Amino acid sequence: MKFVVRLHAEITIKSRSVRKRYGKVLTNNLRKILAPIDDSVYAKWLWDRIEVSADGDDSEVRNQIKEVLQNTPGISWFAEVIEQPLTDFDAIAELVGEHWLQRLPGKTFAMRVKRKGHHEFNSQQLERYIGGYLLQRVPDASVNLSKPDLEIALQITNKVVHLVGERINGLGGFPIPTQETVLSLLSGGFDSGVATYEFIRRGARTHFCFFNLGGDAHEVAVRQIAYYLWKRYSASHPIKFISVDFAPIVDDILTNVENGQMGVVLKRQMLRAADKVARYVKAQALVTGEAMGQVSSQTLANLRVIDQATDALVLRPLITKDKQEIVDEAKRIGTEPLAKSIPEYCGVISNKPTVKAIPAVIEAEEAKLNKDLLDQVVQASNVLSMQDIATQTDKELELPDTTTELKSHTTIIDIRNDEEIEAAPLSVDVEVIEIPFFKLATQFAELDQSREYLLYCDQGIMSRMQALLLHENGYSNVSVYKP
Repeated sequence: MKFVVRLHAEITIKSRSVRKRYGKVLTNNLRKILAPIDDSVYAKWLWDRIEVSADGDDSEVRNQIKEVLQNTPGISWFAEVIEQPLTDFDAIAELVGEHWLQRLPGKTFAMRVKRKGHHEFNSQQLERYIGGYLLQRVPDASVNLSKPDLEIALQITNKVVHLVGERINGLGGFPIPTQETVLSLLSGGFDSGVATYEFIRRGARTHFCFFNLGGDAHEVAVRQIAYYLWKRYSASHPIKFISVDFAPIVDDILTNVENGQMGVVLKRQMLRAADKVARYVKAQALVTGEAMGQVSSQTLANLRVIDQATDALVLRPLITKDKQEIVDEAKRIGTEPLAKSIPEYCGVISNKPTVKAIPAVIEAEEAKLNKDLLDQVVQASNVLSMQDIATQTDKELELPDTTTELKSHTTIIDIRNDEEIEAAPLSVDVEVIEIPFFKLATQFAELDQSREYLLYCDQGIMSRMQALLLHENGYSNVSVYKP
């Protein structure tokens, strides 16, 4: 099997040397990601395209290659190329019909033929013949050479026919790491995951910084989102996940800062800590998921004061986006199922938060804080590579046991949020109790430990992670329920 891959248009208009560098970086990235699929998979740089090939016709290998090509930054589109020896017009028309007839009803199309070598016919003759063949078999299709719904591409090189299949769109953007390294402040919500994706797609090696305000359960969930984004969109390069325990900082703010200023002070402390982490991973900028006016700390006046806490460049790709746009994008890129299960850990809640912070007032409040605490929590950060998280994820996905068997002494704990439970209530013949996953670690100890417990969520991922946490805390009477 063979695929033709086209570079994103922004790459093709760059200078010859830059285009060559980007093309080779993308080719090397594809080689790294495709290598585990099959020993025969190979990517070759050919200036105007990249060709990806593999021996045989295994459908699983084909689907895995397609998934990689769809999710690797720098690719505009790709298509499978079907090859067969050149014989006569009828054989070529049948080849085209086999792969295109089902897509033509009600559509306009254009037949494009290119040739290399010497042949007894010209391209226009073959285009007309195949076009007539298709129109005879699909009467409600029509030809439109200027703006067709479908463009059927055929290339003949000497004695070989190459039919280019349906185009599948890629991510666009630039290959990693053709842009500077950045550090994304990943909270686990919709916004920060989408903001992270935007910079991965633009070719920036994107490390993750997580400020833990919700304990182990919160970190495990956010780690999975980080792992998902890396595995799907940037697995060609090593990435770090840095977790900073910010509970001491929050406690310091709650104790010493005036109520209305707490939110802005917390965000300034986060930026200061992120700046220190960025230097460790050699990142040139910080990335956040903030959107203008979404919450009180995200007014332009407050953002300006927040940014004054550090000299670091702070980038906000979602600054003008509506919340629904962000949620829709999270659904498209695949982070929405996990993100919607993670509650907002705001750390501090002001009764009347300021929407127009005054620098002098904020600085006066910050003067009350422990000056050494920020350095302490950053130095105590937990640094994991994505390979470390991959190993842990394999463990989390295998353990503990998953079962469909329900016994009389079994209780199911539904760990989904209220919205998910209301949309699809669990109907079984055993006791079901509802405990959101982020409360499970503290409330599980209060349950009757003589019973067996099965955790349930829609996809099973969060259930396995939470069951593993409980196992690590000494509880052996818990596993996962899969209907």
